[in-house]
Amino acid sequence: MSNRQPQWTLEEVTALFDGVFFERYQTRLVRGGDEPLYRPADDQTPYHQIIFAHGFFASALHEISHWCIAGAERRRQEDYGYWYLPDGRNAEQQRAFEQSEIAPQALESLFAEACGREFHVSVDNLGGDAAVDRDAFQKRVMARAKRYEREGLPLRANAFRHVLRAYYQQGLAREVALAQGLEKLKRKQLC
Repeated sequence: MSNRQPQWTLEEVTALFDGVFFERYQTRLVRGGDEPLYRPADDQTPYHQIIFAHGFFASALHEISHWCIAGAERRRQEDYGYWYLPDGRNAEQQRAFEQSEIAPQALESLFAEACGREFHVSVDNLGGDAAVDRDAFQKRVMARAKRYEREGLPLRANAFRHVLRAYYQQGLAREVALAQGLEKLKRKQLC
């Protein structure tokens, strides 16, 4: 993190996300309670919501990473139409969970790095019977992050990462960082 920027706050990451994506994607980052949730717009709320858990900065980055991967059809469905089993998964369920989490956690790691924050993988099965190999999972996540670095990030992920780097590492004003992120979105066809 740049010495010129304040410590990470939820207000900052929310303003950075909303500033880049609200106008084009009608999507906001929202602080939530116990469980994260993606909620598409409906009659009560005219915009899509990425609801992150407990007001944790890392949860915000993680939920943003899921959104950056989800295609247009997935973004029309609550929680992108994916399954989720809470703590207590068996070995097969845990393998499926970890497989589905490699790409989002790889993006989350890149977002954390862009903010100057430490990243920790989450196996998210504290109460389960399945043995969890955190080190092996972390290696798969980091290998995917390196692949993103080589092959390029999805359009929205690339724009958000650029904004985070500009703001936190280069110390640019929020408005300047946001303008650069918006420019990244314009350079490629929208997905």
